[in-house]
Amino acid sequence: MENLKPKVSIIGCGNVGMRYAYALMIKGGVRQITIVDLDKKRLEGEVMDLSHGGPYISPVKVTAGDYSDTAGSDLVVITAGKKQQPGQSRMDLVRDNVGLFRKIIPEIVKYVPEAILLVVANPVDVLAYAAYKISGKPASQVMSSGTVLDTARFRFLLSEHCGVDPHNIHAYILGEHGDSEFAVWSKAMIGGVLFKEYCSICANSKLCHREDHFKLIFDEVKNSAYQIIEKKGETSYGIGLALARITQAILNDENAILPVSSLVENYLGVSDVFLSLPAIVNRSGIKSILRLDLDQSEQEAFKRSASAVQKVIKESGL
Repeated sequence: MENLKPKVSIIGCGNVGMRYAYALMIKGGVRQITIVDLDKKRLEGEVMDLSHGGPYISPVKVTAGDYSDTAGSDLVVITAGKKQQPGQSRMDLVRDNVGLFRKIIPEIVKYVPEAILLVVANPVDVLAYAAYKISGKPASQVMSSGTVLDTARFRFLLSEHCGVDPHNIHAYILGEHGDSEFAVWSKAMIGGVLFKEYCSICANSKLCHREDHFKLIFDEVKNSAYQIIEKKGETSYGIGLALARITQAILNDENAILPVSSLVENYLGVSDVFLSLPAIVNRSGIKSILRLDLDQSEQEAFKRSASAVQKVIKESGL
């Protein structure tokens, strides 16, 4: 099979994998997308459907393949995993998906040892750690989507509340992508102004009880996935776009700062765990991690998040 560059391979043609492939095609910048899945019939249909949009996008070749066809990929994105069910915690998925990764990761490393690995299947922090351990790759070349989507939800809800474009809001959800994640209110900014200062000039200042509204916004961020799954059975559009953004940062060598999940070492006494912190992402993967000066409550939240993920890692046998 001819390899065109840049090349991205996707493991899994479920809803998340296909929303990502679709977003990637529309945004451009990729010349080849190879998709691997056990369900060959569905995979062929998905590839046919995507390919027929070729006349309306930048040139990109979409192919169905096996692991051997991932050779030459710049990035391998792993969306394959057990589906999260209504009312099910992300952490409940861990045992089945770690077992699945013990089969998937060696196949990827066999055919494309040089590629960056981007893990999407839940629980992403644990499975990114699994990919790191199983692959033997440098930590800089393994990451997960982390809290990139959670952060997007956070910025969107803050923008709706304040009545400003979400592009002008700089705020993070960090830690675990899951129940122990936390909002970094101490560093949240709108148009370069800290939120605690912006509130006094906000158009909603007379109607807003700040602490109550902040709690409501964060609770909605944290529970968004559960609500969407309850209503439609899965989440896929938001994460598909988030993955396309991470991909652009990698392939374009952007040095973009994104809250992906990567290996944490010696931060607030935490080591040997994958969690989300603002990371500089470029063609080499994780260039470096920004060590934020969190306030006391945020430091405690980060440590609780680390403990929650490390507990599951230990129970999984990794």
